[in-house]
Amino acid sequence: MKKVFASIITIGDELLIGQVIDTNSAWIAKELNKIGISVKHRVAVGDVWEDIWYSLDEESKHADIILLTGGLGPTADDITKPLLCEYFGGRMVIHQPTLDFVTNLFEHVFQRPMIERNKKQAEVPDTCTVLLNEKGTAPGMLFEKEGKIYISMPGVPGEMKWITENHVIPIIKHKFQLGFIEHRTLLTAGIGESFLAEKIKDFEARIPANIKLAYLPNYGMVRLRLTGYSEELNELNNTLNQQFEQLKQKVNDFLVTDKDLPLEEVVGNLLKEKNQTIATAESCTGGYIAHLLTSIPGSSAYFNGSVVSYSNKIKEEILHVNPLTIKQFGAVSKETVTEMAGNILELMKTDYAIAVSGIMGPDGGSQEKPTGLVWIAVASKSKINVKHFNFRYDRSRNIQATATNALNLIRQLIVDNS
Repeated sequence: MKKVFASIITIGDELLIGQVIDTNSAWIAKELNKIGISVKHRVAVGDVWEDIWYSLDEESKHADIILLTGGLGPTADDITKPLLCEYFGGRMVIHQPTLDFVTNLFEHVFQRPMIERNKKQAEVPDTCTVLLNEKGTAPGMLFEKEGKIYISMPGVPGEMKWITENHVIPIIKHKFQLGFIEHRTLLTAGIGESFLAEKIKDFEARIPANIKLAYLPNYGMVRLRLTGYSEELNELNNTLNQQFEQLKQKVNDFLVTDKDLPLEEVVGNLLKEKNQTIATAESCTGGYIAHLLTSIPGSSAYFNGSVVSYSNKIKEEILHVNPLTIKQFGAVSKETVTEMAGNILELMKTDYAIAVSGIMGPDGGSQEKPTGLVWIAVASKSKINVKHFNFRYDRSRNIQATATNALNLIRQLIVDNS
């Protein structure tokens, strides 16, 4: 069985100038992976005729399936449809079911007149199979050429997802014999990527040819992912499970979780298992740790609340940090976060607490307390652990690094208390 590859082309000047983040290709890649399709390339191009044409030529050399999103709107800069019409040698015609659908949208849903520009949404090349879009006005289009398929979809995420789920995936399953792609993922902490690679080099050298190992480092933690491909699902799962068990044994001293879960969910699961709760007192992260914890469905079972004590006034008046502590040691200090953690524990009546204070930058640092200095305290009713970090990222990444390390510290405390 031949392995099937796909390429994803996202179209729009807004993607290249950073005005819009391309989430479409990431989502599509995940969905393709689920059905055994490997993504060869993800390409972003602007609203330039020659660039789109070149991308179609190039990606068709490497992939069996070429998926495009964007450029199907009713304005002059939306050139994807006329380009595809010329590329596949056709002429534009009205697709009556799309016209009927768009007309109904404007007359009965939007309740406003439909102008000629909107009617053009129903024009499609006569060389395509139309994929009706029930979430918008621009239909998807399927083209076939030299044994390969090309599918163009709107760039609006909700419309693209609907067409992918209801048209694209069923079409691919029908037209191609697909193998299976499976993953196993674990998360480590307390060991750098290079040291980890050295530790498991013998294991890595013996991995079967159909399995790949990937290192995914992130703020002092490293995720290891095994990815396997095979035509036989049971055989693939058995091999992957055996390899994964060997990998876990190799890194057991540094293992955080053997599930592909974000750290905030790992912490939440630990708390749920013990029927315990947590709260946060955040200065430099501005509530980001609370956001991560509450982004997990069901987090109300274990998350009590947070105080974003960005100013010293709030630290003193709400968290009851002693003003003398801040005056003597500063807001960014071991002493201040220790009081913050202990006091939020009592204030929120929780089993565990996280407190953070630091200098995220780009300004505010000094020789004594440089930008990136962070103090983190994690507390239970019987113990408080405090640790400082010196991050060297930009402001946004310093906040993320603080949150990641705070969550790992509280995870360790919960495990130690077991």
